[in-house]
Amino acid sequence: MIPNMQHLPRAIKQRRPLIHNMTNVVVTNFTANGLLAIGASPVMAYAREEAADMAKMADALVLNLGTLSSELVESAITAGRSANLHGVPVMLDPVGAGATAFRTKSALAILREVRVSMVRGNAAEIAHLIGESAGIKGVDADDTGEDAPVDLAARAANRLGTIVAITGKEDVITDGSKGYVIRGGHPLLTRVTGTGCLLTSVMGAFAAVENDLLAAGAAALAFYGAAATRAFEAGGFRGPGSFQPAFLDALYEMDRYEIDEEAIVCHRALAGRGFLQ
Repeated sequence: MIPNMQHLPRAIKQRRPLIHNMTNVVVTNFTANGLLAIGASPVMAYAREEAADMAKMADALVLNLGTLSSELVESAITAGRSANLHGVPVMLDPVGAGATAFRTKSALAILREVRVSMVRGNAAEIAHLIGESAGIKGVDADDTGEDAPVDLAARAANRLGTIVAITGKEDVITDGSKGYVIRGGHPLLTRVTGTGCLLTSVMGAFAAVENDLLAAGAAALAFYGAAATRAFEAGGFRGPGSFQPAFLDALYEMDRYEIDEEAIVCHRALAGRGFLQ
């Protein structure tokens, strides 16, 4: 079991951490509402002229490459350096890495210039960050050609020197030497725009209230997946139109329910790979 996991949603609502999101225009509203639902305070600031000032005031910085531009990369690096200087954790969501050379190079430039605390992406995006091939369509992972997520995440964490989370049917998070597999969630998460982007920001909120970033990331994944399951049930088992508002409601209630310890595998799936046993 992840230590001190159950209290983290309550800690977010009590502390209301400021999450600086440099995210894509497609998901800005959903991300802000999702962070407000869990009790965090979102801010979206992209201009290079204020990026450093905003980042140093924040409790976490989230860099998302969904709607990418050269100006965004410059601002992200400026904000990231400021966050590093002031001890603010930095989350990177390399949306669409591998889809184009520009996306891959931009993500790698940020990783080179900024000390990133955590990278979250699908298997294809993470694979391309370490020079491995994997299927990708647009900014989404293809269903074929993905490596085993546990092994891929460990290789990426070691090569990139950061915590890596790969999300999919099962989520994996590791620092390269220990890690967790998280079971849960719901397929409708893939039918609503921005749920992955919001997840990275939620992980930033958890990192803002927990110094053990691996535990914070794993806890965020577990609670997020549980909220998705509850949202599907509350939405009447229908579809994405009813799922999205129900999901925001479920995120709002995250501090009211416990996470099933069986949803988090600390040793059975990871034994023999050098992870936590």
